[in-house]
Amino acid sequence: MSGRRVLAALFRFQSVFGLVVVFAAAIVFSPTNDGELVFLDSENLLNVVRAISEIGIIAVGMTLVILVGGIDLSVGSVVGLASVGVAELLTTNDWALVPAVLAILALGLGFGLVQGIASARFRIQSFIVTLAGMQIARGLARMWSGGEGVSITYGDGPGQAPVPFSLLGERTFNGTVPIPALIFVVVAALAVVLLRVTAFSRHLYAIGGNEKAARLSGVPVVRVKVLVFGLCGLLAALAGIVHAGQLNFGGPNDGSGYELNAIAAVVIGGTSLSGGRGTVLGTVAGALLVGVLDNILQLNNIDSNVQLIVVGVVIVFAAGLQRLRPGRTQPVQAGP
Repeated sequence: MSGRRVLAALFRFQSVFGLVVVFAAAIVFSPTNDGELVFLDSENLLNVVRAISEIGIIAVGMTLVILVGGIDLSVGSVVGLASVGVAELLTTNDWALVPAVLAILALGLGFGLVQGIASARFRIQSFIVTLAGMQIARGLARMWSGGEGVSITYGDGPGQAPVPFSLLGERTFNGTVPIPALIFVVVAALAVVLLRVTAFSRHLYAIGGNEKAARLSGVPVVRVKVLVFGLCGLLAALAGIVHAGQLNFGGPNDGSGYELNAIAAVVIGGTSLSGGRGTVLGTVAGALLVGVLDNILQLNNIDSNVQLIVVGVVIVFAAGLQRLRPGRTQPVQAGP
């Protein structure tokens, strides 16, 4: 294999290599308990995956948006809106579980579709549209809840949520795998399939690589962009539902800053912010890298402000690597 191909492979899988490096460093710097590495404890590793599950779900949707050259700043607020909405429907309004979950997913989908129409059909920059959407979703969440958080209790009586909803805070496979982590894995797997075997994926990469050329080639640019924003809103709503189920609580301010964490996972995962290049697997690795980094810093009692600085440096470093990537001006073929 030529040196250029090796270099290209390193850039393509930068998030995987980065994850390996961070994981190895976490082992080296892990504190010990009775001679055992705390970081490698199965309970700790599962907690890492659980901790990044909500951000990971959002980041999958964000990857699709960024692949077409867009951005969605509203996802954190949609998480808050969804968490409040599902809590209100299940408790205050006494809805059954399935209708409540479907209604909130539809709300997220609809919110994303409206933003997609505003951006793609009316040619308003997605940054502006979703910045407005961030404010609108947060305002709706506060109006819906009266500005207060909504606690979720379980039972069969009035004002109590169906007991199965509490499973979102539980673990499966003999009490080992957190259910939110399992949902994240399923979402990521479906997205990988979407980007590997469908014509839709080719449209995404074509639009992100050269939107004008894609339009002249017959790609339904507006339709694809609208759908992508809809899927991002849907996944943000799903993350909000998972959030409420884990905490037994829905708050109008929940999800604050999630949009930045999701973008960080996408960028660290190797997706180009200009569109046309990136993979879902890279995003998953990016989310795991951030999760492992946060975890080992917490285990070593590093100041939370220092943690923010470290993650920020990693984001800038990952983005800088993309500038050095061979052939970065050329669109890439669809991939996972």
